[in-house]
Amino acid sequence: MNPSATGWIKKHFSSFLDFIDKNEMNEEHFYEALRAVGFIYGHSLDTLTEKESKGLTWTTQEKTKVNLFDALAFTYYDTITNARKEDCLEAIIAFYKLLDKKEQYIINIPIGKGSLEYKVEKIIHQRVQTNESVLQKNFSHIITNALVYIDILSFDHYLITQQDPYEYAKKLEAVLTETIWLALQQKESKDEYNKLLIKLFESSLRYNSLIKHTHTRVTEIDLSIVTEPLEQQYLLDLCSLSLWDDQKIDEHERLFIMEFCTVMGLDEKGYLEGVLAVKTFLTEHSDEVAYLNYSNPVKHFYNQTTSTVSNLISRNSKRLVREIRESRDLVILLGQSTTRDLSKDERKLVKNQLLDICKSIPSLAVFLLPGGGLLLPILVRLIPKMLPSAFNENLED
Repeated sequence: MNPSATGWIKKHFSSFLDFIDKNEMNEEHFYEALRAVGFIYGHSLDTLTEKESKGLTWTTQEKTKVNLFDALAFTYYDTITNARKEDCLEAIIAFYKLLDKKEQYIINIPIGKGSLEYKVEKIIHQRVQTNESVLQKNFSHIITNALVYIDILSFDHYLITQQDPYEYAKKLEAVLTETIWLALQQKESKDEYNKLLIKLFESSLRYNSLIKHTHTRVTEIDLSIVTEPLEQQYLLDLCSLSLWDDQKIDEHERLFIMEFCTVMGLDEKGYLEGVLAVKTFLTEHSDEVAYLNYSNPVKHFYNQTTSTVSNLISRNSKRLVREIRESRDLVILLGQSTTRDLSKDERKLVKNQLLDICKSIPSLAVFLLPGGGLLLPILVRLIPKMLPSAFNENLED
């Protein structure tokens, strides 16, 4: 299954239904599972219901898409039992249409064309996009899906109340960002991690782009909308994430969290579980999580783009081999580029011929965009390594 290709939900839905049949989970257990794979923290390192197929590595964005769909579908089946697949998809579409009618939240849902699966695929694809432009996103070293779980809580609220979810989502987001901002202020000195987390959450905003942070105590924030256990746990988890930059929580920060728990009516057990979950996730995956790699943004950008190009090549390898083989000069120069530096004219020839090939393969159109030329050296370096051995032998010849 390829989460970036049309038809993935139709292919995936049976796996999701099989998962919930075999795993008796309530909403708290499902939340904990999503937290363990990083979805709650804005960086999905894995999925719950279906693993990557052999030879097809999923990007973080693709894993987030699968987790978002699974969370929406689980919320629907947890609320409404014995429902048809079509009922679930129609409910998801209706929910996002209510959010979409506001100018601040633009998702272009196709009307009157395509299957239900296609419409949901389009919604989810647009939902996990960042609020930055393509060029900004390519050079950014943080992922901005930290508040996507608000969709799940809003969908649950919508299913139960049958009310317009927009105001609920807007108020919940405001409370989350106000509390997180206040948590970040508990640091006596702001390091690079704190600055990136602030940018992370600000870039994830959908409904409150002009929030003014004026509160100095938790008791000053209107937390009346946060009444359900999952709402409270989610807010606690994001606060814990905000405080865990130095892998410890000092006494001042602990008092802040305990005050928050008191206001929320939570006991110390919930606080300890939230802190432990954050500690475990960040300790085990510090090298993989984008917003933790702030020490060398250039190196992170290189690693991120290399991974993106690698996926593009592996998914289009057969057609790429066929196209390259038809250009004898390109084959020779690609082979020679592994053992010597190409001249200026040779590099220009390689660039032009590779761009011509990219024009014939839609998935590689990213190389034709402004700034796409920066990715070509990575493409040239990866081709000999990732294409079949028979092709590598041709390069050596």
